[in-house]
Amino acid sequence: MVPIALTIAGSDSGGGAGIQADLKAMSALGVFGASVITAVTAQNTCAVTSVHGIPLDVVAAQIDAVLGDLDVRAVKIGMLATPEIIHTVAKGLEGFRGPVVLDPVMIAKSGDALLADAAVETLRDVLVPRATILTPNLPEAVRLLGGSAAQSVAEMEEQGRALCKQGAQSVLMKGGHGEGETCIDLLIDASGQVTKYEARRLKTGNTHGTGCSLSSSIAAGLAKGLDLTDAVAEAHVYLQGAIARADELQVGQGHGPVHHFHRIWSA
Repeated sequence: MVPIALTIAGSDSGGGAGIQADLKAMSALGVFGASVITAVTAQNTCAVTSVHGIPLDVVAAQIDAVLGDLDVRAVKIGMLATPEIIHTVAKGLEGFRGPVVLDPVMIAKSGDALLADAAVETLRDVLVPRATILTPNLPEAVRLLGGSAAQSVAEMEEQGRALCKQGAQSVLMKGGHGEGETCIDLLIDASGQVTKYEARRLKTGNTHGTGCSLSSSIAAGLAKGLDLTDAVAEAHVYLQGAIARADELQVGQGHGPVHHFHRIWSA
């Protein structure tokens, strides 16, 4: 049977992030992707111009429909927008025993807010303790912890440990917003073990959807039965290839998407 992963996130009408990016990444990695849409955004490579939250009963019904029929092996959670949607998703997953990848989506690549300020505390209290792995970028880690963005690998590790203390089983601190020629991600688990993933920092403005794509790729690896460090390693390599080939696509006039299917076709 084909492995199945579920993404619970918002829809990006521009196709580069959110549900659309998640399903593309899962498909590219050989996993069947199912979806629960939490919000519809009017969005392109330049801006998010409108956000419409899906009614809570419809969000709950989507979760019930998927988990009631499909053999879901891993769940990725992305944009949730409001405290009410966070509580609805948490309740819907109460009976799910597989791994959960929580991407704390807060700000779009265009700079537009995707998570209400009031929802940050709810996310931290309700879903972070449910996460098998939490995948914040440096600004998202700051919103969950307070303080200022990490400026060094040591500070990234310190913040990752602090997020583990909030209840996450493990934290992947993403270094995409950092500086220097090497991009470093750190995987920190609750026992204190640290795994470092390094890659050359690629010079491109076409990085729309990188966070969504990485977290859904990790979920795909977990759905295939990989252990966490191997799932992150596979996702890291896959995303680096997607970023390296992003400029081929020439989609939109702003921050274009990565090339999810770089291993399959060339633009």
